[in-house]
Amino acid sequence: MSRRFRGESHHKVDAKGRVSIPASFRRVIERADPNWTDGLAPELVIVYGDHRRNYLECYTMEAIEEVDAKIDALPRGSMQRKMLQRLFHGQSFPTTIDETGRLVLPAKLRSKIDLDKEAFFIAAGDTFQIWKTETYEAEELARTEEWLEELPDDFDPLEFLDGVPTTAAAE
Repeated sequence: MSRRFRGESHHKVDAKGRVSIPASFRRVIERADPNWTDGLAPELVIVYGDHRRNYLECYTMEAIEEVDAKIDALPRGSMQRKMLQRLFHGQSFPTTIDETGRLVLPAKLRSKIDLDKEAFFIAAGDTFQIWKTETYEAEELARTEEWLEELPDDFDPLEFLDGVPTTAAAE
């Protein structure tokens, strides 16, 4: 059962903030929602975070539960726990995908990332991000290009994974 999102796409946002989720993303969300069965609306959590975040991070129920468990493992009353609770519990929006495969983004979330007519979706492993297309192109594509420019022309980025244990090997 795959928990990974793959790919990127552009989708129109209507005046009510409804946007279609890529079909392949919906399948991952469904499989990673322990309460979902055919005919029910799959759940996810949108983390919008602090003022520095220019995108919305969408977590499957399994992914957010993993984050929650790690936060809960921190000492009660610690600054790290308080801040992570604020960022991941307080600055988040639990939601569902409707029967037509759409997500309703509240005005507050659209306003935060200046989203109007088109949303850009990009996979990020067990989460996906929603960006305003122009912001993604100006910020993230430029950052990726800068990173790649620092590497030799014949460098294969997969080399970074050499020696990194896989989850199966770590267990």
